[in-house]
Parts: sequence; C-alpha cells; structure tokens
Amino acid sequence: MAAPKEHYSDKSFQEIVSGISPALLKLDRLETLQVNLGNRCNQQCRHCHVQAGPRGNKIMTRGVMDSIVSFVKKHGDLTVDMTGGCPEMNPHFSYFMEGITEVVNHIIARTNLSVFLENDYDWVPKYYADHGVTIVASLPCYTQDNVDNQRGQGVFDKSIKAIRMLNKLGYGQEDNLELDLVYNPAGATLPPPQSDLEVDYKKHLINDHDIVFNKLFTITNAPIGRFRQILTEQDELDSYIAMLRENFNSEAAQQIMCRKLLSVDYRGIVYNCDFNQALGLPAIDGSGSVITMDNLESAMRGEIRIITGSHCFCCTAGAGSSCTGTLAGSKSGDA
Repeated sequence: MAAPKEHYSDKSFQEIVSGISPALLKLDRLETLQVNLGNRCNQQCRHCHVQAGPRGNKIMTRGVMDSIVSFVKKHGDLTVDMTGGCPEMNPHFSYFMEGITEVVNHIIARTNLSVFLENDYDWVPKYYADHGVTIVASLPCYTQDNVDNQRGQGVFDKSIKAIRMLNKLGYGQEDNLELDLVYNPAGATLPPPQSDLEVDYKKHLINDHDIVFNKLFTITNAPIGRFRQILTEQDELDSYIAMLRENFNSEAAQQIMCRKLLSVDYRGIVYNCDFNQALGLPAIDGSGSVITMDNLESAMRGEIRIITGSHCFCCTAGAGSSCTGTLAGSKSGDA
C-alpha cells in the first residue's frame, strides 16, 4: 500500500528516492550520451529550460566535438542524442555528424522542425535520412493556436511543412527512418496519458494535414529556465513543485533517465541530465572533481552519483517523464 502523502511532505527528492533504493541515485549503465551543441535557436519558446534563442552564444567548438568522438569510439554501443537549442544551427554541426556517424550505430537529433524552413537549412532533412538519424521533433499540440502561443507565431504551419518534407523522405513510414513527436503541457499541469494522446495526435494530423509519425513522447515541464520565470511571475512556482511532489510515482522513480544517460554541454562539462546542465549542476566523480569529457573515461571506472534537486520531481510525477516520454503506469500520489 502506498504511504500517506504527508509522509514525504518535508523530504527532499534524494531522501525519498534513497528510501526506495540508494542504487537509484547512481549511474547504472551508460546507454545514451546526450550532447548539447549550443543554445542558438531560431525560436524562443516560453517553456525553454535552456533559454535558447537567435542570440544564443554558447556554441560547442570542434575541439570539444573531437573529445566526444574520441570517447564514443571506445563505446560504440552508445546512442548519441544531439540537442540544443537547435543543434542544426551549430556552425560545426555537419563536422560533428560525420565524426559520430563513423563510430556509433544510433544517432538521435532533437529538432524544432521549423529550422528546416529557414534559409540555408533545407538540406538537413535529406542529410538526416541519408545518415539514418532518428528524429525527435517538438510539436506541443496538434492545433495551431496552442503551438503558436507556446513557440511563436507561424511555427505550427512551418512544423507541418517540415513534417511533410520528412514524410516524403520516408520518415514516419519506414522502419529505419523514425520520426517521433514531443508534447509538453502549455502550463503548470501534468501531461495526459501518453498512449491516449498519441491516438489523438495521429488522428488529427492524418485527417487535417495528411502527415504521419511513429511515436509520441509526453514530457513534463521542468520548473527551471523560462518556465520557472513564468511560474514565479504568476506566483505558481511553489504550488507547481508541490503538485509534482504530491504526484510522486515510485515506479517512475525506478526508471529515471539519469541512471542510463549523461549530458554534455558546449564546453565539454558532463551532467547527469539536461536539466542539471541548465541549472549548472555538473556531475562529480568519486574524488569530488567535476567530470568533463577529458576525465569521463576514468570517472566511469568509479561511481558517478546523481545530483538532485526539487526539479527532479518533474521526472517522477504521474506516469513519469524522460527524453523518451513516460516511464511508468500513472499512479498519482503514490508517495
């Protein structure tokens, strides 16, 4: 039987998860290296936790890219997950792509779709297809008003056009060209059930726009970055974090993505996840030193603990949340 909610009302995320199992707060087996190529983006979304935009100047250099390629050469079974900002807008994007294509079997690109309609980026969809890249694309709703309100005027139409471009290349239809979409709530709520929403997305997008995709991922907004600013301005930050805490799901806690993923920023500093990266909370090795790509290999021979905070409750609320969607069956208030 689930313990009463008030049992955890004054405990930190670390204390609660340690109570389930201390092993949950350690890196288990690295499966995904998520690489943030920088915070430059053609959009400036209201919920963006890395506060990306057209003026983003945190850009990964070729030197850092080389250190990442050198690492993954020794770990060819890893998935390299490219993100940003808008990863395609890094001036060394194709240089990095060519480097990792030679040494890993699975590459993911997290794109906002609309970049394909910008000048000088129309070549990217075919480039992705030629390299067999899995595309995970942001589309926070299947209606124009909701998308434009969250991501900017005209973004919905651009996104639909971009998906049509991808569909023509075989994305969303062929097994080796996977196109997944990402939904996140517009406000301070948990996402609806992922499987139900996927059905709605597929029905509306095929009927209204004649486009298809493979899977839908629902992701809970983290109370950091621009979304935290909005919550603070609306005096909803404390109530939002309380809601996440109240909906803690112990099943989701046992599947948190930071047990199998590490995130790398534009400088080559390593984090337990992209949220910790946005908050400036780097991963620490057994001696207490910050982990970078230069010492990651040696750090993995020891124990890498997961740095936590109140923002972590977004990953364990309801059905849970990760870069690949929900983590467990929804057990609202399991804590």
